[in-house]
Amino acid sequence: MVLWVFGYGSLVWKAGFEYDKRIIGYIKGYRRVFHQASTDHRGTKEYPGRTVTLEPKEGAITWGAVYRISGHDEESLVLSYLDLREREYDIRTYLDFFTMECSITPAISNVLVYIGSQNRVMNRFYLGPAPLEDMASQIAKAVGPAGPNYEYLFRLEEALGEIGCVDEDLSELAKEVRRLLEGLNGHTFVLKHLQNGLCNTSQV
Repeated sequence: MVLWVFGYGSLVWKAGFEYDKRIIGYIKGYRRVFHQASTDHRGTKEYPGRTVTLEPKEGAITWGAVYRISGHDEESLVLSYLDLREREYDIRTYLDFFTMECSITPAISNVLVYIGSQNRVMNRFYLGPAPLEDMASQIAKAVGPAGPNYEYLFRLEEALGEIGCVDEDLSELAKEVRRLLEGLNGHTFVLKHLQNGLCNTSQV
């Protein structure tokens, strides 16, 4: 058996499981948005952080990385891990995955993707859109067991840059968060080390 898992958030820079192949590419019909709450990794129930989910949008593409897991036991182990790691996401779906080599025919079909839907009944962690300044303020201040919310944002921006993807909305948000952090006492040192790649806290 073979399982393919698509990562578009923290999975891009740290899978957290064993895999035998990683491919860079994209899915169609969705855009990446910071509309999902994180209360167990990058925030708390009292002050949730913001992490990415996917929002349907015609003509949109979302770049990321797909991972291949081979073997029944290995697949079961990875699914158990991901179901726990992505427990705040209410949808498990299977989509087509494309690469730069061909934008018409999928490179891989039935790739597993975790999505936090916009249905507030099914997905109680859906925060929805907010003004850029409000999202940036929330991300700059939120901290959870896995570390500060801003690190998640900066790591994702860095990881996408490494695979040649420029997400303009994400970059604009990251720029605003950096501006806010530079105005907060004690964060200039942290920012300097993040930019130098020396701050290595948890994965999600």
